[in-house]
Amino acid sequence: MRKKLIIFLVALCCATVSAPTFAWWGYTKTKHPIVLVHGVTGFSTIGGLVNYFHTVPWNLERDGAKVYTASVSFVNSSEARGQQLANYINGLGESKVNIMAHSQGAPSARVTASLIPNKIASITSINGANKGSKVADVIRGIIPPGSYVEGGVNAIANALGDIVNALSDSNNPQDGVAALETLTTSSTWNLNNALGWKGINKNNCSGTNEDVWINGNKIKYFSWSGDNVWTNVADISDPFLIVTSKAFGNEASDGLISVCSSKMGNVIGTSYDMNHVDAINHLFGARSVWTNPVSLYRSQANRLKNRGL
Repeated sequence: MRKKLIIFLVALCCATVSAPTFAWWGYTKTKHPIVLVHGVTGFSTIGGLVNYFHTVPWNLERDGAKVYTASVSFVNSSEARGQQLANYINGLGESKVNIMAHSQGAPSARVTASLIPNKIASITSINGANKGSKVADVIRGIIPPGSYVEGGVNAIANALGDIVNALSDSNNPQDGVAALETLTTSSTWNLNNALGWKGINKNNCSGTNEDVWINGNKIKYFSWSGDNVWTNVADISDPFLIVTSKAFGNEASDGLISVCSSKMGNVIGTSYDMNHVDAINHLFGARSVWTNPVSLYRSQANRLKNRGL
């Protein structure tokens, strides 16, 4: 009798400890793998220790998702980065993938979709520069094309990109001027014209239909963003974003991208209490107590799963 009681108590204990894990497992298990794509001045991982998407891959994988983190140019045009991403995806050997892209990663991913639409199941824009950035407009106005200042800034940006290449075991070409130019409002407008405004509302500050058709291929488009800048007194990136947010005047932004620019396809939400850096759970998880960015990635993976993606 005592032996049966001990066995029962052990089984009950194990069930209590394991129940949350088993209850959540499969929550993020999408049909197609997820590819995370970094923004401008970004990287996949530095030295295998610091991830651009802080803890996001693990939090997706722990409940069933298969996750890749792409590496494209630290600084370059969205067209160049989009081609690099297409090459990366073609090399994975997967039939299709779900892209989750931050900042410049969003227009880069839309370029990729125009190149290999048959390989893309969905694109999720996270605080994406889908209509450019007024911060880029201001910087472009301060740095005249062809000036010595432009040359110096470009050299520094390219050198930083080469350092990131070395630390992340990559060999991506760098072009600081192209990165700045591609993120201006006018250049992004030209890119959207070239891409046929797929998933981007040309006339209004709103999203579009979730289903986007490119060369006979249906791709699901989603987006979300934050509308706050100062979110954590311990985050040293917040003061920088407060300065850059001045470029938007009274327009809602995350410090680098306006809420209007972030909207693409099915807009999940734009009022999250997070800034541009919080959106990737940096700096090292210093964020608002009201919005956990990791939960947004997990919810989106579940949304994709429920749509058969």
